[in-house]
Amino acid sequence: MPSSNLKLSPKAARRLIFAALTGAGTRPANAEYFTDAILDTELSGLEGHGFYWLQYYCEHVRSGKVDGKAVPKVTRQSPVAFRVDARRGFAHPAIEKGFGKLVPAARKYGIAALAVHNSYNAATLGYHTGTLARQGLLAFGFTNAMPAIAPVGGRKPVIGTNPISFAVPGPKEKIAFLIDQSASAVTWTAVKRASEEGRKIPLGWALDAAGKPTTDPSLGLAGSMAPAGGYKGFGIGLIVEVMCAALAGARRGPEMGSFMANDGKPIGCGQFFIAMNPETFSGGQFARQIAALARTITAQPGARLPNAKRAENQKRLAKQGLSIDRALHDRLQGFAAGR
Repeated sequence: MPSSNLKLSPKAARRLIFAALTGAGTRPANAEYFTDAILDTELSGLEGHGFYWLQYYCEHVRSGKVDGKAVPKVTRQSPVAFRVDARRGFAHPAIEKGFGKLVPAARKYGIAALAVHNSYNAATLGYHTGTLARQGLLAFGFTNAMPAIAPVGGRKPVIGTNPISFAVPGPKEKIAFLIDQSASAVTWTAVKRASEEGRKIPLGWALDAAGKPTTDPSLGLAGSMAPAGGYKGFGIGLIVEVMCAALAGARRGPEMGSFMANDGKPIGCGQFFIAMNPETFSGGQFARQIAALARTITAQPGARLPNAKRAENQKRLAKQGLSIDRALHDRLQGFAAGR
């Protein structure tokens, strides 16, 4: 019986991603950074967050839920503050254009911030903060999402899984380490895929509509994602909601369109980034202290820095190739062909 999966080289995968986005109606200039982000996600071993979501990105361009041809507008609020209107387009070109202003401002003044509104799913948040770290900047990133987590003591979701990311620059345009985590115990996508595949989920991933822990992913999707660390996870998610909905002036989770369904309603979420030049603040101690801090972790047998596993996957999968479900591959080929 033939395998249901295909193997793609990184170059072939990049061609497929770019062709699917542009074939679905995305402006080529909007697809470049987006393509690199999706490929990086797959190479990082984040199964279910690259190719899997690409089909929905393409669907949403086709249906008009997102404007693939939108040209983001950057407004300079002050020498260190910038606001980007994604204009109902993808988050990636808006973030990329905003970074063009954010990076030089942070280098010059020591710190700068970027707010993005009228936006779309930012996908793997760590890709964006990592982009800043590779340019020598310490970076925070926030992005909000549709409701998935209920408040502590409540049952109705009011905030999304709302990831937060923190990236630390290393020498030679590398990342020293990177934290990228959602406010939930696991990603919403992990529970969604378990439901699609008819698999049970471990206790602690999700709660049913009555607020009880469940191993049934369908009940979890109808209920609430379990916050990471109980009330602490909800607190982190609440911080992200403030940064993205209030400070960036985007929509709150309950005001958003679906991240998956073609409901005709733009998502309208927000992103917020803070970039800092370590040399401005550290008195020349930053690189030495980061290296020493890293050694205290990696010197312990079995211990690793955040993002180390993704970095290992990058090297391994670049050689082995990327696995993609045959039916999903054919579907993406259809978008690439304009079907």
